[in-house]
Amino acid sequence: MPSSKRTMAATLITAAVISGTTLATATTASAADYRCKTSSASVDNPAYSGPWADNYNFDVKLCAKRAGGYIYAYAKVNFEGPVSYVNQTDVLDAARFHLQIKKSVSGPDPVVKWANYTGLEYKLEHGNTAGNGSYTTGTIKYKAGSGRYLADGFIQLDWNNDGKGYRNTYFSASPTV
Repeated sequence: MPSSKRTMAATLITAAVISGTTLATATTASAADYRCKTSSASVDNPAYSGPWADNYNFDVKLCAKRAGGYIYAYAKVNFEGPVSYVNQTDVLDAARFHLQIKKSVSGPDPVVKWANYTGLEYKLEHGNTAGNGSYTTGTIKYKAGSGRYLADGFIQLDWNNDGKGYRNTYFSASPTV
């Protein structure tokens, strides 16, 4: 192979290796850009006062990141539910996760984008044989201006036939991005 072709081939191989390394680093860095906070809460079924445990124990991780002029946010819910609720669709009338992106300001942080994720109800009603499971919301996206933003959210449970509608359970917001 002539010298100029070897040099060109070496240059292309080097560029491919550098490019591949750069892509791998960028992908890893992108995933690491999310800033998350996990907090916990226990929720009691108000319609049940019997002798067995009936609480849902939630660990919620709220995450936000800034990338390409946008804020992205999602939540992951892990839960331990009562074994007696597995595959029972008459415990809840509805359940959802209310996810928000807020602008961090002095005083109450205003909501700039939100979405409700109703897939949580199915997961709660169809946990594993021990009543446990998890649910991850979709990701919401907001065109960010200057300033800091965060992910916030809460679980809304509407217990069957209690006539009170949704009851909110709040969790700690993500760190600002």
